[in-house]
Formats: sequence, C-alpha cells, structure tokens
Amino acid sequence: MKKDIHPEYRKVVFLDTSSDFKFMSGSTQNSEETIEWEDGNTYPLIRVEISSDSHPFYTGKQKADKVGGRVDRFKKKYNMN
Repeated sequence: MKKDIHPEYRKVVFLDTSSDFKFMSGSTQNSEETIEWEDGNTYPLIRVEISSDSHPFYTGKQKADKVGGRVDRFKKKYNMN
C-alpha cells in the first residue's frame, strides 16, 4: 500500500440535525467543528440530515402510499374488484 495517499481514519461524532441524536463512529470525513463526547475527549462533529434515529425504515413511521399501483388504479377506474 502506498504511503501518505490515504485519508486519516479516526473517530468522529455524527449529529442527526432532525432529531439531535448523536453517535460515534470511525470515518475519514473531516470537519472544523468539534464536540466533547461523553468520555471527556473532543472529536470532530459531522452534521447529517438523517440517521437510524429519524429514518422511516428504522422508526416504523413510514408514510403509506394510499393511491396504489397501476393495477389498483385500473381496477378502481373500471370498477373491477
């Protein structure tokens, strides 16, 4: 492996801006913002718009499509049940 061509892999804190949920993970992303974590150390802060705390797949609060698919619309249009 070539030296000095790979970004630094380190621990960072991700902040879900929609729910204020924070979690720590390893990443190569860099940020000028920092945050003090529960262990007393300071880590780079990466803001994200969605995470497992706010994503509909994980929360179970998914919007249901009430219109239906093409077949359902066809049957409704021609009163076929």
